[in-house]
Amino acid sequence: MSQGIRKAIQSAHQWLREHPDQARYTDSLATARLESGLRVRVTGPNAESLDTDMPAAVGGAASAMSPGWAFRAALAACVVSLAAMRAAQQGMDGFGCEVDVDSESDDRGILGLDPDMPAGPLAVRIRLRMTAPGVDHARLEELAAWAVAHCPVSDAVQRVVPVTVELV
Repeated sequence: MSQGIRKAIQSAHQWLREHPDQARYTDSLATARLESGLRVRVTGPNAESLDTDMPAAVGGAASAMSPGWAFRAALAACVVSLAAMRAAQQGMDGFGCEVDVDSESDDRGILGLDPDMPAGPLAVRIRLRMTAPGVDHARLEELAAWAVAHCPVSDAVQRVVPVTVELV
């Protein structure tokens, strides 16, 4: 499996070196529609879908994951994916990885009770467990740092990203 990942990444590197003008693009659209109460269905251009609902404490039915949990899940999945990609690039056969993501939040922000309290997480923690036969802890730490640094989701959390809001 890691051979296939390594070849795909090498091919992508080569193509982008030859076509640097093709590196920047608009990401695929995610469209969220309110279904009922606070239950939302998010769909993508290739029949992807994701359902969310808010907890009962804020009026939801808790019938699906919350958007905040989906965010943490996306971060965890992205970091695992980048770690596996980097491990394959470096020839780490038998690589294994699990990632836990949690965060600390204050509900006064999301409910608008304190204008000085952010609506989003106050802090995010990413905890990685990695194994690779014959690979020492220091090298796994380097791989973990690389994965987090190159994950688009963790990058968006750590850096100010311009947001445009349009009502059409």
